[in-house]
Amino acid sequence: MAALANNPLIFVDVDGPLLPFKARPVSRERSLGRAVVQSLDGTGNPLLDRFDPDDGRRLLALGCQLVWATTWMAEANEIISPRLGLPDLPVVEWPDDHEDPEHGLHWKTVFLTQWAAGRPFIWLDDEITDADRRWVAAHHPARTLLQRVDPYVGLIQADFLAVRRWLGQTDGAA
Repeated sequence: MAALANNPLIFVDVDGPLLPFKARPVSRERSLGRAVVQSLDGTGNPLLDRFDPDDGRRLLALGCQLVWATTWMAEANEIISPRLGLPDLPVVEWPDDHEDPEHGLHWKTVFLTQWAAGRPFIWLDDEITDADRRWVAAHHPARTLLQRVDPYVGLIQADFLAVRRWLGQTDGAA
């Protein structure tokens, strides 16, 4: 991870982007394989079947420092990272005493901007609005990409394409 310290951060939310509200279509073989893994790991949570294990590879291929920005907090490393083939990632620890955000801002916006400490960052979340984009543009000195992900389908190729374009990578990058 030390080599990524100068690269942009990617703040990753779980519910919506990685764990869509609607089940993703999967092949029968993949579904059966997931059922076996689920029974072996003992979680028994049927919603975890909605993860796309390829999302981990796609996120790692971006070459940025990935950071969990989710209310799952440390459980993201315990439950989600292994399913996606990710290493343990830094976790944004949300303050208990955060103030109510300015009108229209997501409650994560100000805190993530502070957490980035002037570094360029990408934020993948399903609740980002134009108010968040305007606030970050006015209060953060580095480049940012606030990518709203459709919570019913989760991360899709178009989201990864938007991130790669922002990073200046070619369209063909996996």
